[in-house]
Amino acid sequence: MNEIAQNLNHQIQQENPYVYELLSKLGKNLFYPKGILTQTAEAKQKAYRFNATIGIATEKEQPMFLPVIQDTLTNYDPKDLYPYAPPAGKPELIKVWREKMLQENPSLNDKSFSDPIVTNALTHGLSIVSDLFIDENDPLVLPDKLWGNYNFIFGVRRGAKNVTFPFYTEEGSFNTRGMKEALLSKKDHGKAVLLLNFPNNPTGYTPTEQEAAEIVEALREVAEQGMNLAVVSDDAYFGLFYENSIKESMFGRIANIHPRILAIKVDGATKEEYMWGFRVGFITYGSDSPAVLDALQQKTMGILRGTISSASHPSQTFVLNALKSTAFQIQKQEKFEVLKARACKVKQILDHGEYKDAWDYYPFNSGYFMCLRLKEVDAETLRLHLLEHYGVGVIALGESDIRVAFSCVEERGIKDLFDLIYQGCKDLSK
Repeated sequence: MNEIAQNLNHQIQQENPYVYELLSKLGKNLFYPKGILTQTAEAKQKAYRFNATIGIATEKEQPMFLPVIQDTLTNYDPKDLYPYAPPAGKPELIKVWREKMLQENPSLNDKSFSDPIVTNALTHGLSIVSDLFIDENDPLVLPDKLWGNYNFIFGVRRGAKNVTFPFYTEEGSFNTRGMKEALLSKKDHGKAVLLLNFPNNPTGYTPTEQEAAEIVEALREVAEQGMNLAVVSDDAYFGLFYENSIKESMFGRIANIHPRILAIKVDGATKEEYMWGFRVGFITYGSDSPAVLDALQQKTMGILRGTISSASHPSQTFVLNALKSTAFQIQKQEKFEVLKARACKVKQILDHGEYKDAWDYYPFNSGYFMCLRLKEVDAETLRLHLLEHYGVGVIALGESDIRVAFSCVEERGIKDLFDLIYQGCKDLSK
């Protein structure tokens, strides 16, 4: 094992041995190398005559560029587009995103957490979690209503074993008891990664204040029974809270609650700021030990150096400029109101009861999606029928669930959409 990795591991062991026990074999071997990038950073500070360290081309004391590209980006300084971004991300963007997290998550104000590290959007952030904390057969605990890519990120890539629990209770609330039982079922293993995704994909549900408090207490109780937990908040749809739910990330409530619990937040500008193709995400760790936070950041930068090296500099610049704009909050609120109106319209239409012989719907209060629970027809059969006969696309989940993304349907078309889904059900019930 590399000496730097050994030192980082020792640093974590001294401060919090439970976090060390959470690390995978790969996680324990990871470190940020003192190679070209470290030497380049030193040269950037001290090489005032000639800086012949980094592999970019310069001209007239700025990055070399093609006018055919720069002509479409004239509002941006070439230095904010063409050079490599630092491995952890553009420093000013990190600062602004941290400030944004504190503003939008009041629970973080008295918590200790790392600076966010820039990732190539959320999928990449989740894969970093997988690399750091998952060995083959380690348990990944998550609700049964889940994003299918989790299976690839954690299962196919790293060999995690899914331990699922029903997302909802019979009363339609978040199933905290089921979560706790699922975690304790792996108590003999000693550790688990818990994945919480709110607003949830596919259900569009976020816990209420009472449910959030129950989740925190359940996690504390599990930790007190001797389990080490990495609790991941997948905040892909953060901020899209329409009705009765918490209005912040669970990360802020979970961070620092117990030495055996490492809180991790994975978020990004992709959906929060309507910048899907820009692929700018962040990963943040919550621990009351600055030494543990530093070591985890160094290991994360090691993963970055060994995979993508650094995220796109232009994308980070575009996101930063948007966040700093005086028009940003106004425009973002306008888009929020559009999505909220669509969600309320869906609920209004479904609550009329005209479709009740074909389906029920799962409770939803946030995000992009909602789910129907079909009563008679098979979900995949209905999906194909709707495509073939009505030109309607939905997602089939299991035998009875259909996910509907109201985020991409204009409000005026929502009634027609559900009428067509209903007609498809009637066709197949004959």
